[in-house]
Amino acid sequence: MSKLAQQLLQLGFVNLRLLQPTNSSIPQDHEAIQYNEQDNLFDEFIEACRGALRSEKLASNIRLNIDGLLVYFPYDYIYPEQYSYMRELKRALDAKGHCALEMPSGTGKTISLLSLIIAYQKAYPLHITKLIYCSRTVPEIEKALEEMKILMEYYEKETGEKQKFLGLGLSARKNLCIHPEVSKERDGKIVDGRCLGLTASYIRRKHQEDRSVEVCSYFEKFDTFGRDSVLPPGVYNLDDLKDFGTKQGWCPYFLARYSILHANVVVYSYYYLLDPKIADLVSKEMSKQSVVVFDEAHNIDNVCIESMTVKISRKTVDKCQTALDIMDKKVKMIKETDKQKLQEEYRRLVEGLRAANVSRETDMILANPALPDDILKDAVPGNIRIADHFVSFLKRFVEYIKTRLKVQHVVQETPMSFLHHIKETVCIDKKPLRFCSERLQSLMHTLEIINNSEFAALSASASFATLVSTYSKGFTIIIEPFDDRAPTIPDPVLHFSCMDASIAIKPVFDRFQSVIITSGTLSPLDMYPKILNFRPVSMSSYTMTLARPSLCPLIVTRGNDQVTISSKFESREDIAVMRNYGNLLAELAASVPDGVVCFFPSYIYMESVVSFWCDQGIMNNIIKNKLLFIETQDLAETVLALENYYKACENGRGAILLSVARGKVSEGIDFDHHYGRAVLMFGIPYVYTQSRKLRARLDFLRENYQIRENDFLTFDAMRHAAQCVGRAIRGKSDYGIMVFADKRYSRLDKKGKLPKWIQEYLKDSVCDLTTDEAVQISKRFLRQMAAPFNKEDQLGLSLLTLEQLESKEGQEAAKLAQRS
Repeated sequence: MSKLAQQLLQLGFVNLRLLQPTNSSIPQDHEAIQYNEQDNLFDEFIEACRGALRSEKLASNIRLNIDGLLVYFPYDYIYPEQYSYMRELKRALDAKGHCALEMPSGTGKTISLLSLIIAYQKAYPLHITKLIYCSRTVPEIEKALEEMKILMEYYEKETGEKQKFLGLGLSARKNLCIHPEVSKERDGKIVDGRCLGLTASYIRRKHQEDRSVEVCSYFEKFDTFGRDSVLPPGVYNLDDLKDFGTKQGWCPYFLARYSILHANVVVYSYYYLLDPKIADLVSKEMSKQSVVVFDEAHNIDNVCIESMTVKISRKTVDKCQTALDIMDKKVKMIKETDKQKLQEEYRRLVEGLRAANVSRETDMILANPALPDDILKDAVPGNIRIADHFVSFLKRFVEYIKTRLKVQHVVQETPMSFLHHIKETVCIDKKPLRFCSERLQSLMHTLEIINNSEFAALSASASFATLVSTYSKGFTIIIEPFDDRAPTIPDPVLHFSCMDASIAIKPVFDRFQSVIITSGTLSPLDMYPKILNFRPVSMSSYTMTLARPSLCPLIVTRGNDQVTISSKFESREDIAVMRNYGNLLAELAASVPDGVVCFFPSYIYMESVVSFWCDQGIMNNIIKNKLLFIETQDLAETVLALENYYKACENGRGAILLSVARGKVSEGIDFDHHYGRAVLMFGIPYVYTQSRKLRARLDFLRENYQIRENDFLTFDAMRHAAQCVGRAIRGKSDYGIMVFADKRYSRLDKKGKLPKWIQEYLKDSVCDLTTDEAVQISKRFLRQMAAPFNKEDQLGLSLLTLEQLESKEGQEAAKLAQRS
């Protein structure tokens, strides 16, 4: 058993979803898992897999002339699409504008971005002062930093001198903490809370008076010596920062927070720019001359919406009331023991909210969710300046929300309507609501509240108060008395839902001169400028140049019984469709070697289909050739299932992994080479269309951006389908079969929204297949791919030396001149 598996077992995670003929196990139905940076176990697993799976790096070196710019490229060979991508990127930088670029995964997008932008930065240091590289997950952050290290090593080799260059990654405290006790915690919120309890300004003042009060020695040493020092030049990943911090005795997290202001390149999560609560603390000082890259940005609109959305349930209200009772007691206690402290806070609040929080670096875990600087400089409204008045104000607000949750039917209203109703009902004005979030942080600081987890619900309610009073457009309030999937169980929820993704990203577009939106699946490209409300100076989609046709996309529309297959709602209970899906998987499992990955539109559908296969004996045919594993809602189960799936592929037994679109497997991990010789997409992964939040967003997009409902739903479904099947091809030496198992994929409105690099291999002859026809084409494709294939076969076609690139560029210039 591996070290990771042993670690998970020690934590109490012992279930592994392994289906065998004698013991079938079906996952419970829940919503698809969404990636969260806090999922540390999954991060570790992905990073371990990537370390094992990452294809061998080519040796150095090429120096390119990209439209007059000298670009150092740290490999001996370059892909034609990399060169085209860098040229388009340079045009966007020259124009000091934004762009959207689609380039297939596995074609060196990261190193192309870094090579071009760093070269531009070195050539024009006054035009570009910093590169802010944003990615979604910790493994992707580490991957970008690893590529940057290779690039800097090449610079030093070519120039013969140490580069005066600083690049570093920044992540959550949980991933950077080296405190011997705090670093043992696995939950990010607990780490944040314990860090606050050791580094807050009031804790440090107490330590000065009473040495028995514990503080963080690493932060103290950083505060004493680290601020006057500059991090030595180099590229620092998260482990490098921890090693440096351990050696110096400095806190790596605050060292990174401090050093990003001086760094040439910063690599961190999307949320450090898009979530205003975090961006205010981390990214506020970044200069306008910075270039921002959002890599793997196909879901960036959803990230923007999530960062501005608040959900309040009955449980949230109960926790708020408990927190307010605690806060009320603390206010009364401090009035008796240290009244001067409250008076001092009152004085600062008269001067403005910014002055009220003088120790934001260590004392603030999250900042204000929405307020602009001019508001923060204003005096706080008089009725919430005094501490106990503010607590009473919050109690009225929470009680009002509690009353609103006592509904018997669904209520949907605008923020303006909500504000009018709250003023009429409990006489709460708009202005004090707007200051709620920051005023709460100020009071928590004054009362020296360390355990943030107890006050998380209250902070969420205060954020809601601030947001609802700040934004009148682009948001809606939906109050539901119960979950539609369990209408007999009262479970009231208030959703303050953002409908306009551009609200969160607009400050980024306005503030920085160039923002690069890039991914392997951005089709159709013209949708992103609409939903993000920006004007790109460049939009391009690149295909994958291949020396052999190593992609085999197939659209299966019928089973062998000629029954149309589809996952549309009317057909989901059709036993003929489920039987045909099972037969398709069984026949491909018998024909395709090694790993086969399958994706379903939802957990509900996967459960019903697998249950049917077990009842009808189809499962026995499937597992006759390969072991079967299932992705579940449980994180540890999924990690173990993936680990054993890889083992089965490694030892030649072969395996099938059943997964869900929009889940962790569809986004977070690659199945290159023998780990994913075939990927099946059962049905089209449409989002749950009866969601009221989705319906509100669709109405907003239609009214404000003239985007039709069906166009957006299809766009959203097809980008997720492309993301799923794209797991199979992770490089030019790789090959794989992509099966789209649904009649609707053969329609032009669906097929036309797939990425260009998939569309070019979707010939008419493979767009209307039966199960048998798909299996025969797959067998023929695999026989072709079995022929020996090495680097020499790619030279001059999909892999170019500098000489070949110059020759190819010269030929293209001659053709262009001839056409002119």
